[in-house]
Amino acid sequence: MKRYHTVLTIAGSDSGGGAGIQADIKTASACGCYVASVITALTAQNTQGVDGIHTVPASFVRMQAEAVLSDIGADAVKLGMLPTAEIVETVAEVLEKHAVRNVVLDPVMIATSGDRLISKEAAEAILNRLLPLARVVTPNLPEAEFMTGIRLLPENPKDSFREMAARLFDKGADGVLLKAGHLEGAEVCDLLFDGRPEKQYDYPYRKTLTPNTHGTGCTLSSAIASFLALGFALPEAVGKAEEYIHDAIRAGADYKIGHGHGGVHHFFKYWD
Repeated sequence: MKRYHTVLTIAGSDSGGGAGIQADIKTASACGCYVASVITALTAQNTQGVDGIHTVPASFVRMQAEAVLSDIGADAVKLGMLPTAEIVETVAEVLEKHAVRNVVLDPVMIATSGDRLISKEAAEAILNRLLPLARVVTPNLPEAEFMTGIRLLPENPKDSFREMAARLFDKGADGVLLKAGHLEGAEVCDLLFDGRPEKQYDYPYRKTLTPNTHGTGCTLSSAIASFLALGFALPEAVGKAEEYIHDAIRAGADYKIGHGHGGVHHFFKYWD
């Protein structure tokens, strides 16, 4: 019998379909994996914003995770929105119990606007309990600044990224992908630090000018989890995920959906 490469996503649901669980399922499916899910929160949102959030009880988050891991298992796990400290602790306990490997932590903490998306207690729990369990953590710039207490110097971002990575390694990270999408300029570079700050991999790219960027962080982290599940080493998994997300952004740039920020085209390889 054939065997699927499996990805488990533990995240919030996006009713608009562009981010969260929906983006994770689309991404991992497009990248060649079987996807299972644990929903941590329900959101009422669309391309224009979030109207409401309903948090799933931690006990039911545990029930979902146990159901999947005790039967299907997971070659990789992507962690997204974890809205409470209790949910964070629950997820950590389940991951430890099942000795899950290839954990990709997308620390959904700070919005692009700078607004905090989760409580201070939940953010601290993510740092203390989940960061040491992750194969790689993928913060955006505001999240990296929040997690490290280091402000990026725009005139020398690579030095700032190395300092941030060192701080995250001190906090227990195994690998750190720092994303440059918030930086000015047409050409920017994401940096992966694998195992130590000086072990650096560069992923340069040219920005695509489009409003359809909703869910790009979810999509990138899910793609990394997918390629780890497929057996690629972390630098290669990140490289393939970077190629996928930028192709998906370019393919979705000409589409119009809703009245705000649309999502990327996850299935650009299969239809246009």
